[in-house]
Amino acid sequence: MTNRELLEAAARNLLDPQGRALLQHLEWWNLADGDRTPDLATEPYPLIRIGTGPPVLLLHGFDSCGLEFRRLAPLLASDHTLLIPDLHGFGFSPRPQPEQGRYGPEAVLQHLEALLDQLPQDQPLGLIGASMGGAVAMELARRQPKRIARLLLLAPAGLDGRPMPIPPGLDRLGVWFLSRPGVRRGLCRQAFADPERSVGDAELQIASLQLQVPGWGPSLAAFARSGGFAGCGSPLPPQPLHVLWGKNDRILRPPQRRAAMALLGERLEEVTDCGHLPHLDQPQLVARRWRQPEMPS
Repeated sequence: MTNRELLEAAARNLLDPQGRALLQHLEWWNLADGDRTPDLATEPYPLIRIGTGPPVLLLHGFDSCGLEFRRLAPLLASDHTLLIPDLHGFGFSPRPQPEQGRYGPEAVLQHLEALLDQLPQDQPLGLIGASMGGAVAMELARRQPKRIARLLLLAPAGLDGRPMPIPPGLDRLGVWFLSRPGVRRGLCRQAFADPERSVGDAELQIASLQLQVPGWGPSLAAFARSGGFAGCGSPLPPQPLHVLWGKNDRILRPPQRRAAMALLGERLEEVTDCGHLPHLDQPQLVARRWRQPEMPS
C-alpha cells in the first residue's frame, strides 16, 4: 500500500476515535522546489490542518507521526489553526531509498522551511515540539527568528550531547530491534506515566502504524547514520520558551533531565502524573500552558 492508502485506511479503521477524527483533516502538500530543496521527495508530504485562528506548528518525536497530537489537537483547534506535519523521514512522509535522498537533521529542517515558505508570510507561528520534535523546534526557531513567535517544548530530547552517528551494520540491527512487536509494546508502555491505565490496543496500534510505510527501515537506518539531533539546546533561541517535563519520564535519562534543568532554569516545569508524552498524559495542562504560559499549575 502507498502512504496515502495507509492513512486513508487508518482514517476508517483506527481503534482510537480521536486518531480517526484527526485524519479527517489530512492534506497532501507538494514541497519540493527544484534545486532549492534537493533533499525533499517530489511526492507530496502529509499535513494535518485543523482549526481556525493563529497558526501553530506541532512537531512529533522520533519514529512517530502527527497522530501523537490526537488528544491535544481538539483542545486547541477551537481558536488556533494547527499545522501538524509528518517530519521528513518519519511517519507517513515519502521515503525514497537512501541512495536517492538524504536523511538527517538538515533534511528535516529543509522540509519544515519549505512548508513555512508555503504559509502566509505576514503571520508568525507558534511552535510546539515533543521529544525529538523539541530539538527540531529549537533549531527551526533559531533559523527562522522572524517566523516563529514562541515555543512550548514537551520533554524535549537532543538538547545536550553531540551527534553520535551509528555505523553501518549497527544501524540495520537497531532498525530490526525497533521493528519487534515486543520492543514497540515495551517502549509504548514506558512512554506513559501509568501504562496499565493508559496503554491498550489503540495506543499500540498507533505506535506501530508507520512500520507499514514503504522504506521505513532503510530511511530510519540512514537517519541513525547521520547522528540525529543532539546539542540543539544552546544557544537558546530568542523567542519566549516554556518546557514541560514529566516527573515520571522513563524515556529520557536523569542526566538528560539535569542537563535540561541547567540549560533552561525556570523555563522548565516538571509535571506530576506525567511520563514522556505530556500531550498524551496531560493534554489539558499542555493546552492551558499554550494559552497562558505564565500561569502556574
